[in-house]
Amino acid sequence: MPVAKLTIELEIPHAQSLKDRRQVLRSMKDKLRHSFNLSVAELDDGMVWNRATLGVAAISSSTSYLTGQLHQIDHAVHRIAAALSAEITDSYAEILPE
Repeated sequence: MPVAKLTIELEIPHAQSLKDRRQVLRSMKDKLRHSFNLSVAELDDGMVWNRATLGVAAISSSTSYLTGQLHQIDHAVHRIAAALSAEITDSYAEILPE
């Protein structure tokens, strides 16, 4: 079964504390989980308040389905980030073969 992974690097310019950072990340993770059937986790240690890295993983029996889903997730991430006043500095996807 192929597995898709998407790594998203965020900048949160308005974050002045760890609480501000957590609020943005929690909201983004919840919205992604609600919209898509996938796993989302924070990948960094949280020492810098205005930057974050999220990891997204999805699994399917079809590589073509995962490719389409990654594009949809990437568009959703950009839309959600804009609504939360965050910026996507980088995102990269990979599909691990069976």
